[in-house]
Amino acid sequence: MREGRIHGTTVLAVRRDGAVAMAADGQITVGDVVMKHTARKTRRLYHGKVLGGFAGAAADAITLFERFESRLEQHAGNLLRASVELAKEWRTDRFLRRLEASLIVADSQDMLVLSGDGEVIEPDGGVIAIGSGAPYAQAAAVALLAHSNLSAPEIARASLEIAANLCIYTNNSITVEVLES
Repeated sequence: MREGRIHGTTVLAVRRDGAVAMAADGQITVGDVVMKHTARKTRRLYHGKVLGGFAGAAADAITLFERFESRLEQHAGNLLRASVELAKEWRTDRFLRRLEASLIVADSQDMLVLSGDGEVIEPDGGVIAIGSGAPYAQAAAVALLAHSNLSAPEIARASLEIAANLCIYTNNSITVEVLES
């Protein structure tokens, strides 16, 4: 990691019983200094029908969200098609290739991770996470899905709280967005 580079976050999406919850922490870290505790790393897209979350550089993520939202408009809200088109553009465009962020996007049917390597990944088990705290949050969410009756938003929040206790780049200033089917 280059000194002074913004680092770390945790974003998690969980699907259960027809609901999708996306949770993110609020910490922004530059080097070894916490610069902000209450950043908002999730947003609603495409008339509130799509959730998006990011890890990485905020300005880069905002640029990607703008491109992604235009792809959603172009493809009438088709999440998979818009995601594939963005991933292709991200990988081949000289400007976009330099952007340092990854995205989670979700609608009522699909959840995907998008990266600048051209990745469009759909999880197998209804849980996906990105960022430095992703392994902790994802493991907690998988366990809670398998061994509790908690709702998707409850699992997302509890999993982020667990990650915040383990990952120094994740805090407990958590926002949760929910889509009901």
